[in-house]
Amino acid sequence: MQKKHSFVLKGNICYSNSNKKLVICKDSYVVCQEGICKGVFRELPSKYETYSIKDMGDHLIIPGLTDLHTHAPQYAFRGLGMDLELLEWLNTHTFPEEKKYADLTYAKKAYQMFVDDLKKSAVSRAVIFATMHVEGTKVLMDLLETSGLETYVGKVSMDRNAQEGLQEESAETAAAAIRQWLQETEGHYEHTKAILTPRFIPSCSDALMAEIQKIQKETGIPVQSHLSENPGEIQWVQELCPNSSSYSDAYYQAGLFGGTCPTIMAHCVWLNDEEMSLIKKQGVFIAHCPQSNINLSSGIAPVRKFLDKGISVGLGSDMAAGYSTSVLRAMADTIQCSKLRWRLLDTDQKPVTLEEAFYMGTAGGGAFFGKVGSFLEGYEFDAVVLDDSALVHPQELSIRERLERLIYLADDRQVKYKFVKGNLIYEKNKKLLTNE
Repeated sequence: MQKKHSFVLKGNICYSNSNKKLVICKDSYVVCQEGICKGVFRELPSKYETYSIKDMGDHLIIPGLTDLHTHAPQYAFRGLGMDLELLEWLNTHTFPEEKKYADLTYAKKAYQMFVDDLKKSAVSRAVIFATMHVEGTKVLMDLLETSGLETYVGKVSMDRNAQEGLQEESAETAAAAIRQWLQETEGHYEHTKAILTPRFIPSCSDALMAEIQKIQKETGIPVQSHLSENPGEIQWVQELCPNSSSYSDAYYQAGLFGGTCPTIMAHCVWLNDEEMSLIKKQGVFIAHCPQSNINLSSGIAPVRKFLDKGISVGLGSDMAAGYSTSVLRAMADTIQCSKLRWRLLDTDQKPVTLEEAFYMGTAGGGAFFGKVGSFLEGYEFDAVVLDDSALVHPQELSIRERLERLIYLADDRQVKYKFVKGNLIYEKNKKLLTNE
């Protein structure tokens, strides 16, 4: 069990208090009391004067970012196959790579690289796909636990339309593997939680979906999957689920689509209005993955519609269809893709603003974890200190302008410190123990 720290950070503080409003507090204080944010202050209240003050000078302090959708085993082949569409890319790169995670030596080597990258990034929370392998998934969970990051990890389930070595024998066999994994990991982790992970409907039979729904009802564990990423995939689902009115309805009929079942659906590029209404009604989170959607020629998701309808939207790197673990990059990609959609497809859908993109990468996706992703009072204290001094410029810039440049130009070299639940888990050029 980690210590609950109380301290104050001083610097240029940026956070969201809504998806339209970016709060900027120059040379101010943000207070952490036993892992919980007590607010941002221009002058430090006297009741916090005994707390240790960590002066970050002219650096920017932002909430930790949330990656709402990524695939840890795909990190190994990031940047490859970017000229392919989804289904061909899966068969050519993804499935052959994921087979390798039956080998625990390989799994430890590859997953360590992924976790090391994630730890030094601006991401403090992530929702992650592993593979179908129980032991390999436990390796990933072990590594993430020692990193100090807060994560959900899913053992992937597939019982049809997958390559040999990645397809479980039957729905019953797949369900037994899920139960084994849950039993063997229950109570072992403080920071790493399980999430049920049917890969997507084309790879999961009706019987398997029914088994997963039983487990979800028994345990209350949330669910993650993919939805309406690619036109070919959608057509395939119509053929596999002829009694459903849409891809979303197929998940809804399976009982794995929000409501009492907390759910994240990645992509959602080709939703119709009825599906959006169902997502809103059921409280499903959408993980918007713009870089992935470009690379696999999937399309441009109607994020403006999602926001205007009040749908919960976060950002995902979708490694390795997205080749960067940076959620700052995902913010920039979100803005750019929305401009293309507005210009080329629908002039009624105004581009996403900087404020909206920042919100999605912080409080929007963080909401899946609870009160996460902001410096509002009562939120869990996740914070990243960014040093933009190497991003040289000749003119005077406002703090908002500096934040915008960081969104477009930053990488892990700009991350100086990272705190999760008040614990300092990363300091540039220094490895820190998470239980100190």
